[in-house]
Amino acid sequence: MNGAVNIGNNFFVRHKRQVILGIVFILTYFPTLLWMWDRWFVRDSYYSHGILIPLVVGYLIWYKRRDIVSTPIEPSPWGVWLIVLGLCIHILSSFFRVYFSSSFSMMIVLAGIILHFYGKTVFRKVAFPVCFLIFMMPLPLVVVVNISFKLKLFAAHLAALILNAMGLHAVQEGSIIKMSRAYVIVDDVCSGLRSLISLMALGSIFAYWMKGSTFKRILVFLSTIPIAVVTNVFRVIVLSSVSEIWGPRYAIGFLHNATGLLVFGLAFILLYGMVKLIE
Repeated sequence: MNGAVNIGNNFFVRHKRQVILGIVFILTYFPTLLWMWDRWFVRDSYYSHGILIPLVVGYLIWYKRRDIVSTPIEPSPWGVWLIVLGLCIHILSSFFRVYFSSSFSMMIVLAGIILHFYGKTVFRKVAFPVCFLIFMMPLPLVVVVNISFKLKLFAAHLAALILNAMGLHAVQEGSIIKMSRAYVIVDDVCSGLRSLISLMALGSIFAYWMKGSTFKRILVFLSTIPIAVVTNVFRVIVLSSVSEIWGPRYAIGFLHNATGLLVFGLAFILLYGMVKLIE
């Protein structure tokens, strides 16, 4: 028991500054973190993956721990300015209750802390994990609704064209696809925004780990957008075809959920194939 206490005390002594900074950081952003937690776990959330992002960031930093530890520490004065800038954004955001900009300021403050205490070289080694945190920060609802609406219209339009080419009569009316025996509503859940955000996060990891030039990495990351959109249109076509041929009751429940998983799996395979092709 005494050994465990000694180990805990030694850890706190060796990392006293980091522990105190971590506690102050969490207390400063506690209301914002609560807002993020609520958006992650709300029903039909577009950011249900948000809870996994800190774990991924922790792994990325742990994976490069030896390289980071062996890097000379050369504190940079620019870190203080970034900390001040981030805290100013956080204070203004908290006053007006704009939690998205407050969450974004966390990245600025973290970057400032790393620069101030460890220097530019260390910061360059952890820049990607710090920037990756943006994928856990929910977009404002007005932005989500706007993007989701446009994606719904596009998915419905393209699906209707393909269904007609397949010989199944389909007419698009907004986000509704009307056919001879059934109609399908492309709602917010089926807009493809959720898979787009998740796939962009995954694509950034693929681009980070792949071997190649910066241009190739950017190309891999950007490829997540058409992949997510096309695979979601494929899902709409499948559900519409099932509704028309066998009846609407067969396109809900299990099949609806199963196609969601199938589409993300297909998107993952296409993204992996894109990485190998570009490499």
